[in-house]
Parts: sequence; structure tokens; C-alpha cells
Amino acid sequence: MITNWSDRISPTIQNIPPSGIRRFFDMASEMKGVISLGVGEPDFVTPWNIRENGIQSLRQGYTMYSSNAGLLELREEIARHLHDWYRVKYEPRNEVLVTVGVSEAVDLALRAILHPGDEVLIAEPCYVSYAPCTIMAGGVAVPLSTDADNEFRLTAEQLEAAITPRTKALLINYPNNPTGATMPRKELEKIAKVVEKHDLIVISDEVYDKLTYVGEHTCFAALPGMRDRTILLNGFSKAYAMTGWRLGYACGHPEVISAMTKIHQYTMICAPMTTQKAAIEALRNGTEEMKEMVASYDQRRRLVLKGFEEIGLPCFEPKGAFYAFPSIKHTGLTSEQFAEQLLNETKVAIVPGNVLGACGEGHIRCSYASSVQNLTEALERMGTFLQSLTQKV
Repeated sequence: MITNWSDRISPTIQNIPPSGIRRFFDMASEMKGVISLGVGEPDFVTPWNIRENGIQSLRQGYTMYSSNAGLLELREEIARHLHDWYRVKYEPRNEVLVTVGVSEAVDLALRAILHPGDEVLIAEPCYVSYAPCTIMAGGVAVPLSTDADNEFRLTAEQLEAAITPRTKALLINYPNNPTGATMPRKELEKIAKVVEKHDLIVISDEVYDKLTYVGEHTCFAALPGMRDRTILLNGFSKAYAMTGWRLGYACGHPEVISAMTKIHQYTMICAPMTTQKAAIEALRNGTEEMKEMVASYDQRRRLVLKGFEEIGLPCFEPKGAFYAFPSIKHTGLTSEQFAEQLLNETKVAIVPGNVLGACGEGHIRCSYASSVQNLTEALERMGTFLQSLTQKV
């Protein structure tokens, strides 16, 4: 009998901390009356026509495996969608892979390209999985810190300065989780020049592309010269309120998609058939309801920004995604102290900024993908909490 499992677990896995987002989610789930602004999940139910398509696929007996790469019909719709929106062309048969969420696509991309010790430059603050997935793939995660003074945007100069002989790839996510930052096309073009100069691969997670409120989203792969050196990642969770369906996709050069498919083949086999059938409907007939949801997020975005101003929380204006990233530095508390005390004293759950990158310290992430009623109540509770901190001082 094995008496000491800790000696048998991979040191790499042992040294990776659990998700800081999920830790606060689990804490909140054990309390009654909590308003959660923590997990990044739409509060909308998947539109009915999309659900009906999934249900109908079950009635029709589509309960088998699809090809490893996903249903060709879905891959064709993905390619059409990307061409219609961004004028970037992909061949559905060998340049599109359907994945189990964008999270799997991130993992596959990193495992497909990294040699042991390769460096991946990651713009932070960022989604919690990027660095751990890099490490699990044998790479070295190199954070590139951004801040509110520069609207949480990565600069070409910053990228240039961080490149070493070991640098293999750049991983970016705009619109950004957790800051809500977006990138103007001209700034991405400058980054593209550095990428080309140093022959880098770009992994561009654009799952929040449709949730852009100010300006227009620029697809990185659509920039001149970037299509064949970019692994474009996207999915259905955010724009179509399909988080539980777990469906994403990756597009790129045939060789990297082939390598990713090989890993996917041995670990996942394929994405669920029912989900793929529903996604076809989302791409064909989901645009209007998607736009209505985005308009609602924009309304809540403005509500939260105004509310933070009124209660005294300085906040960079998020221009995409559905997160606000206010500063709590003036309170004298760390991000984790603020989040824990806020949860325990007011039953409002948020995410401490430091779990999204060291440069996130002094900030908190608040998702405004919640009802206006919940957001209003959460802001009142946060205002009371801030007043109590002032009185303690």
C-alpha cells in the first residue's frame, strides 16, 4: 500500500498553486446570501434556439463521436464566421480544430510548440491558466507587466526588451481578462513588427472579441504577415452564454493544428457532439441575441464604473470583456486581505488581483456579468465596507 502519495506526485504539479479564482468561488459557495462578482460567467441562459438545436440533435440520435478535429460542418461555419467578421481565411479541413473550451485550446497550443525551457512571454494581469499551462508543457512563463497608467496595454518596446534567445512565443488576450483592456489596431501592428523581427509564435486568446464596447476589435491573425505565425483561439462561452457547453476552437497553420489535433486525439478524442451541433446554430443564427447580451453588459459596465466612482474606488475604464479592475491600494490592504474581509463582512465575492499576476496586486477583479439588482446591492455593500475601513483608520 502506498503510504505517502506526496512523494509520488510530479514535482511540477506540486509546485503549481490551485486557482485563486476557484478558491474564492468555493469560499462563497459555502455562505448564504452571497453576491458573487467572482467567476467570469454570463448570467444569461444560452439562447433558446441554440439550446433547441442541441436538444434536437439528441432526438435525432447524434450521440456518437465526431472526427477528432470536430464536425466539418462546424469547422466550415467557424471559417466562414472569421472571414465575415475579420477577413481572415482558414481552410476548415486542416486549419481549424474544435476543442473542449478555449482552456483546452490554450493547453494544446502550448504543448504543441514548446521545447523544454522555451520561454513564453505573457502579458499580465491575465487569466489564471496561462502560466500553469506553460509550465506543465515544459516551458518558462515570463510575465510582462501592464498597468492602468498605460490602459493595461502591452507595448512593442516592452516586448522587445523582454525577448531572449529562449523566447518562443507571445501569449496575449484582448479584450483582456481581468482588466477589460483592449488594443487599438495601430498598437497591435507595432507588436506584430517585433514578433516578425524575432520570428515568434503568437497565441492570441480572443474569446471576448464580441464583447468590445469602445472601438472595434482587431483579430491579431488578420494583421499583415501574422496569419501563419498566429494560433488564434476563440470559443462560444462568453459571446453566446455557453460556458457549460465547453466548446472552443483553434485556427492556424496546418502543421501546428495537426500537432494540436494529435494531442487532442489522445486526451479528449473530440468535443461533445451535442455541443458542436448547438454551436452551428449559434454561428448561423445567434448574432442578434448575442448583440442584445453585449448591449446589456455595456449598460452594466457603465453602472459599475459610476458606482465605483461614487464609493471611492479608482477604476480604469474597461472597454471590453465583462470585468472591472478597480484599485484598492489606498485602503492599505493587500488584494487578498481586501477580498477576504469583503466576503466575510459583506458577503460580496470578488477576485484578488494578485492571483492574476504579480502586477495585479493592489487591484480586485469584479465581474459585471450579473443582474443590475445584484450589482447595485453589491456596490452598496462595498461602499459600506469602505466606510468601515475609513472609520477603523
